[in-house]
Amino acid sequence: MQYDTIIIGGSFAGLSAALYLARARKSVCVLDTGAPRNRFAVESHGFFAQDGNDPKAMLETMRAQVAAYPTVTFLADAAVDASKKGIAFAVTLRSGAQLTGKRLLLAFGVSDILPETPGIAEHWGASVIHCPYCHGYEYCDRRLGVLNVSPMSFHQAVMISEWGPTTFYLDGGALDTAQSDGLAQRGVRIEAARVERVTGDGRNLSEIHLVGSQRQRLDALFIGPRNQLNSTIAAQLGCATTTGPLGEAVTVNENQMTSVAGVYAAGDITRMAHNITFACADGVMAAMAIHRSLVFDAAL
Repeated sequence: MQYDTIIIGGSFAGLSAALYLARARKSVCVLDTGAPRNRFAVESHGFFAQDGNDPKAMLETMRAQVAAYPTVTFLADAAVDASKKGIAFAVTLRSGAQLTGKRLLLAFGVSDILPETPGIAEHWGASVIHCPYCHGYEYCDRRLGVLNVSPMSFHQAVMISEWGPTTFYLDGGALDTAQSDGLAQRGVRIEAARVERVTGDGRNLSEIHLVGSQRQRLDALFIGPRNQLNSTIAAQLGCATTTGPLGEAVTVNENQMTSVAGVYAAGDITRMAHNITFACADGVMAAMAIHRSLVFDAAL
């Protein structure tokens, strides 16, 4: 069977696109491996009508609503190869199956590259977090820290001070005079020592351990880790990308179309600012653009 659209990735961006395409009565195949980026978080914040809810439950509801449309097919499989075949696209799955589609939507997401500091991964998504808009309010006016892990960490330290008393853990890094002065103006304390590990009770952070047997109490640690695309499909298709301070992103226009005609992209793989609202909006825009291309391109 040839689908109108194959969507590679079934999280918030992919499901939002699938819903709109299904409502346009287009045949859609959603490929999803069931490992969304925010699976480590217990709560999601900042999305209307879902503020404070479990993101896994949110996705289950979205998936069930999309699955109610008869033109949608879900496959628990991963795309490992994709290429243009005439006027359609051929997609090979990990299982060996092959699909064809008139359009492709890349929504496979990114993975965070966490520092190897002991305790970071165990607390990730709970009390070691990256987005103050998503989780900062729950830790406001408590003991906050920012770990120096990327070129964006200084800017993150400046911003986090909006939520409470903040310490910038340089972890052996350095600041110039202007940066030090900027942090001082915001009341951010600077800790130069290297970080050995973070500890806590369950997923609740309680202490950060520094070289020299120093310990400091800490309730939340913000990090801005680099990330990587979850798939090589964009590269295989020849889609243009850009590299920013935190990782690679697929280049799209205002309609979420990539540099390759007929291939669209949405969600975290297309932007530096990541949240559910952006992902859903990207998916909706991509779906509407895909639908219009299927209608008007065929009429030319």
